[in-house]
Amino acid sequence: MSLAFTAARPALASIVSDRKRVLITGASGNIGSYCAHDFAELYDLRLLVHSPEHADMARLHEFGEVVVGDITNLADIHAVCQDVDTVVHLAGEASPSAVWDDLLNANIIGTYNTYVAAMAAGCKRVIYASSIHAVSGYQTDVQVKTTDPVNPGDLYGVSKCFGEALSRYMAEQEGIAGIVLRIGAFQPHEVAQDDAGIKMLDAWVSQRDLAQMIRKCIDADNVQFAIFHAISDNRFKRLDISDARQLLGYRPVDDSTQINNRLRDLELDEHIVAHNVTDAHHESGLREDLARL
Repeated sequence: MSLAFTAARPALASIVSDRKRVLITGASGNIGSYCAHDFAELYDLRLLVHSPEHADMARLHEFGEVVVGDITNLADIHAVCQDVDTVVHLAGEASPSAVWDDLLNANIIGTYNTYVAAMAAGCKRVIYASSIHAVSGYQTDVQVKTTDPVNPGDLYGVSKCFGEALSRYMAEQEGIAGIVLRIGAFQPHEVAQDDAGIKMLDAWVSQRDLAQMIRKCIDADNVQFAIFHAISDNRFKRLDISDARQLLGYRPVDDSTQINNRLRDLELDEHIVAHNVTDAHHESGLREDLARL
């Protein structure tokens, strides 16, 4: 675990109480719009959208200051980073099937511009939305830890590896703190409940669990750099979340096997053997000595 984070101070659990000013790039996207709603009472939000014609523009104004800009334009992103404490960088090309030209502009140049602009504007931290695709090249029976080398499963994943490397460089060499979140299959409960949810049973992250994770990253000011895996508390986990539990106090509340209608009926928690004394027919090896006392 020690290779996946750098502490800014010895303690890793302190939380500051001052209300922060947070910029969310890609605020009109699926994750961004949910977080805007969830964070509105906690932070002073600046919400960056690419186009003023987006259907949710009117609703976004309820949650914070909405600004229009292009992350591929350094001057644009620098202007919106002014007077911001933390940048939550969600903007970018999100298709795993994206081609190089689209990835170059949005995920390479746009991410670089965001970090440089945030540093120049005096922001304290950038939280970077990476993806499970940065490590999806591992075989499906491997549970990936944050300390494992990147292993992208597609060119989109390669672009996310660039952002991860840039985040660490900026945090440890240039001094602007960064947290990388490898986000799993972000879908609402309705999608996880039906047959499509079975395909993502080991990688699903619910809206409220991801929002919790991002909030904890915003508030944990004493982490200089870290990589965390952002999935829910699924019975089977493609990505290990133990360091997020330990360092952030992440407490996911959702589990794909309890949400999905077909999987819930299997009662997996009851029927899968744990191979320890929690199993119904597994007795404690201490029982004879304890009986004598």
